[in-house]
Amino acid sequence: MTTHSSCPDCGDSTSRRSFLKSTLAGAAAFAAAPVMAAPTPKDKPETLVTQLYKSLDEKQRTDLCFDFEHPLRSKVDNNWHITKTSLDGNLTPDQRDLVKQIFMGLHSKEWGQKVFDQVTHDSGKAGFGSSSIALFGEPGKGKFEFVLTGRHCTRRCDGDSVEGAAFGGPIFYGHAAKSFNEKADHEGNVYWHQAKRANEVYQMLDGRQRKLALLNEHRGEHHTDTVKLTGKKTGLPGIPLTELARDQKDMV
Repeated sequence: MTTHSSCPDCGDSTSRRSFLKSTLAGAAAFAAAPVMAAPTPKDKPETLVTQLYKSLDEKQRTDLCFDFEHPLRSKVDNNWHITKTSLDGNLTPDQRDLVKQIFMGLHSKEWGQKVFDQVTHDSGKAGFGSSSIALFGEPGKGKFEFVLTGRHCTRRCDGDSVEGAAFGGPIFYGHAAKSFNEKADHEGNVYWHQAKRANEVYQMLDGRQRKLALLNEHRGEHHTDTVKLTGKKTGLPGIPLTELARDQKDMV
């Protein structure tokens, strides 16, 4: 497995306010293949994952498929590949098209193309085809999960197989739209609207709430451990939702 943990466009320096942005935004936070039926607009991502799985030949399954409880399923990073080969290097054109449709189906119609363009942009000349995938479990026969990874991208499709996990596990998204140090308006950054929404929450907080919400330093980046759940329900950093008024909760 090739894992890239360094990212020239992912800095460690985070102001107290940008930390608030990131935490609140995160809280709101593939021999010839067999002939495949053309997906229809009504096909859900989970259905397409099953179709993709059935299309894989023996070698592809060896490269891309794992038991559902394999520890690799829980990994996340800002710039990495979950399996050794890329989409372009391991999948047929039809299979690559399925992967794209799965990706698009995981996002709203409004934002699907925008975030696809972001992954393509951040992947450089190699484009979306440089991404890699893995499938855990067997779609259609119990728990399963499809994971797509690449530069500034970790997406999951699990058909609600993972109880209590909104996205089936940790996801990652970001955008190096212009440069490492972006200007205040973050021109071209497809996700900037989320940070602006977080700022709206901040503006609603009173002095006492801001003191609870703002941290002097960020927690740093430690690969998967960055988002590892502690199991604690008390003593967590930041402001508890119980400290927010109803309109503030609605904004969050």
